[in-house]
Amino acid sequence: MYDIIIIGAGPAGLTAALYALRANKKVLVLEAKTYGGQIVNASNVENYPGIKNISGFDFATNLYNQVKDLSGEIKFETVIRIDEDKKVITNKNEYNAKSIIIATGAENRKLNIEKESEYVGRGVSYCATCDGAFYKNKEVAIVGGGNTALEDAIYLSDIASKVYLIHRRDEFRGENKYLEEIKSKDNIELILNSSVTKLNGEDLLTSIEVTNKENETKTIEVSGLFIAVGQAPKNEIFSNIIELDNNGYIKSIDGVHTNKDGIYVAGDTRVKDLRQLTTAVSDGSIAATTAIKEMN
Repeated sequence: MYDIIIIGAGPAGLTAALYALRANKKVLVLEAKTYGGQIVNASNVENYPGIKNISGFDFATNLYNQVKDLSGEIKFETVIRIDEDKKVITNKNEYNAKSIIIATGAENRKLNIEKESEYVGRGVSYCATCDGAFYKNKEVAIVGGGNTALEDAIYLSDIASKVYLIHRRDEFRGENKYLEEIKSKDNIELILNSSVTKLNGEDLLTSIEVTNKENETKTIEVSGLFIAVGQAPKNEIFSNIIELDNNGYIKSIDGVHTNKDGIYVAGDTRVKDLRQLTTAVSDGSIAATTAIKEMN
């Protein structure tokens, strides 16, 4: 019997483990892939308070080692489901817990074009607020049609010299207030009814190829491509007992409690407005301290 089982070894899950272990609780962290979550793909993190510059991999490794130094138990197993009695079933074992924290994160949706993964950190990014500062006075492109893409375009227009906003339809799904602001910006150019079909460059991204509905292709020279076509949580395995929204994110009553007593949520996997490293670790610390308090 564990005091707390944490599902997910990203920043939220590892932070929750850190707080729970320091409270002398018996903790198990379960992770399907590798520790660190999405942040391991960030070449540089410069917006985390108190740390001027660190790679995402180093940040995640430091956090992982903190947990291990406290004798934290981390197992790389795939969770299949949670039963009503808070039994966690994986592809290898079954575990019992007094409390569970779900911190499985979310994955960025990709364009699924050649070399996309190769250019991550070398011109391709999925987070404008994380990486935008690296493109000061450079030309960049954004792909997407929702609020995130529109907000990213506005944000980057104050940093980059030129912003191309590319959308595969002729209308945006985002709010009109963002569109009106975009139209007032001289350095944002809209490219509609078009998709990014190719990435060019050797070590770094130097240009993209964009193809419209008439199958006409043109090359645009950019130093950065920001992909904002949404994120996808993987919470279907919890849907038997945990309430999800229409996009698959876990609903929370107050940012930490789920609809099931003793099961908490932290990080990008929950319904929230801002998905950043700072909010992930904040969620993890709150989830762990709440679970501890309500356990006693």
